Amino acid sequence: MSSSVPAKLVKALSTIVTRRLVAEYDRIPYTFIGLSYKKIFNWLAAEASAAFHSLRPWGWPTHLQIEPANLCNLSCALCPISGQMKRQSGHMDLGLFKRLTDEIGDYVFMMFLWDWGEPFLNPSIYEMISYAKEKGIKTASSSNGHLFSDVVNADKVILSGLDTLIVAVDGISQNTYERYRKKGDLEVVLKGIRTLVERKRALGSSTPLINFRFIVMRHNEHEVPRLKEFVRSLGVDVLTIKTLNPCSDDPYGEKENGGAGKINDLSPLGHAYRRFRYAPDGKTLVRHLRNPCKNLWNSATIHHNGVVCPCTYDYDERFPLGDLNVRTFGDIWFSEPYQKMRKWFLENNKDNHFCYECSYAYEGGSCIDETVAEAFFFNK
Repeated sequence: MSSSVPAKLVKALSTIVTRRLVAEYDRIPYTFIGLSYKKIFNWLAAEASAAFHSLRPWGWPTHLQIEPANLCNLSCALCPISGQMKRQSGHMDLGLFKRLTDEIGDYVFMMFLWDWGEPFLNPSIYEMISYAKEKGIKTASSSNGHLFSDVVNADKVILSGLDTLIVAVDGISQNTYERYRKKGDLEVVLKGIRTLVERKRALGSSTPLINFRFIVMRHNEHEVPRLKEFVRSLGVDVLTIKTLNPCSDDPYGEKENGGAGKINDLSPLGHAYRRFRYAPDGKTLVRHLRNPCKNLWNSATIHHNGVVCPCTYDYDERFPLGDLNVRTFGDIWFSEPYQKMRKWFLENNKDNHFCYECSYAYEGGSCIDETVAEAFFFNK
């Protein structure tokens, strides 16, 4: 959405009149049609809460990040699953997911069904997707793609009604691919992508939109010039080229492991695919005067165990805000601990490293609309 007030007002009025809204995430447009007025006015309330920094929000979240599982079949170089994550591994219970969806279904536009780990290792994920779709919620998920070489799994994800499936690849040769996606097999992934494309066509389905995701790093940036045609040949719907995140308050355990060596080794040499904007010295990141993140007013992250956290970067639950096994989401969202978290964020204090050093705090670092550098659509 445009940052100008008149443009926001025009969009709000248009949405009220037409009950239609187009929102973009990672450069992928999502069109919501026939929206209930309850959902529309909640969206307006959430946006107003973020704009006016209300400690007790006037609305419910408009989107959620939900972790179906924090297990994985790979061991990616920077992922907390590969070493530093301390919390217990497991799958989200289907009953917990349904209770949450029943509670927030009238308000939420979108669910992002991944956080840390491979979400499709949870055998209930297909039913989770279908249940959310029954409630009128759009869904997206992200996978390393290995499981879809099995046609049964490919059919399940297509028939579930999932709107977007991101397949994270990050290499178009095995040598390049396995530098980051350790334990991964590129041929298995490519077979999975082709199977998805073929089965989607055979089943006559328009969904999911298959998004080939490529994070640019030092060891794979030489493959970018060949990437577009390579991906087009697979028959997917879109290629998104994403930047690597070299900051936040230690999201990858770099401080624990003695410095930012891994990040420095992986950051691309070319400036075109670096995430942030730099000062004239070419080294200093340009910081926003205030972190513009709106997560504490319009979103929440829910781990597989039912713990509600402020955002995806809190992978080890340093800031747990409530447990859905004990309380309802509404009790947690409007609670005193959540209000204290919002107040802490608004203080814009260096002591709050979690938010002060977040990707959002720097120009170019918005995980909603800036971190995907390019998107190429093949099947319009």
